[in-house]
Amino acid sequence: MSDVTRILTAIEQGDAKAADKLLPFVYEELRRLAAQKMSHEPPGQTLGGTALVHEAYIRLVGSEAQNWSGRTHFFAAAAEAIRRILIDNARRKQRLKRGGKQQKIDLDKAEIAIEGPSTDLIALDEALVKLAEEDSVKADLVKLRYFAGLTIPQAAEMLDISRATADRYWSYARAWLFDEINKGA
Repeated sequence: MSDVTRILTAIEQGDAKAADKLLPFVYEELRRLAAQKMSHEPPGQTLGGTALVHEAYIRLVGSEAQNWSGRTHFFAAAAEAIRRILIDNARRKQRLKRGGKQQKIDLDKAEIAIEGPSTDLIALDEALVKLAEEDSVKADLVKLRYFAGLTIPQAAEMLDISRATADRYWSYARAWLFDEINKGA
């Protein structure tokens, strides 16, 4: 049993100090996932990679009891937490109270406007919810690839499907999501 799996089991059994032991083992991997996701976001984000990691970690080992079946399940949950945080952040930035559709301007370079929050991320999330209703494995594959930055072989292993199946699912999901997002456009 790996250290992470042992610690996750201790957390499930109510060991309050086990959560403190988990962070050093998973922190670098979570930072890598967060950095990959933040690299796809437009410049001028108020949410940094470190803040994203910390928020995801708090959601993962916070007050609610979790039942992880091991390292794979934990990182799948981390990918989902990161996805939700980014979606919440994009929605928060679109609210009129927060400036709505106004463009941000970098005062050091006043002639260059910074792009506002991406509606693409929200459209993707809405389409992913619909895809999950149709086929949760394909939706999970997209989440692992897009939000966790995993390769097809890594995602296939986490989902316990073959590489060939993962390739087919990925092709299908991308086409399905493209059609679904373009319906709303």
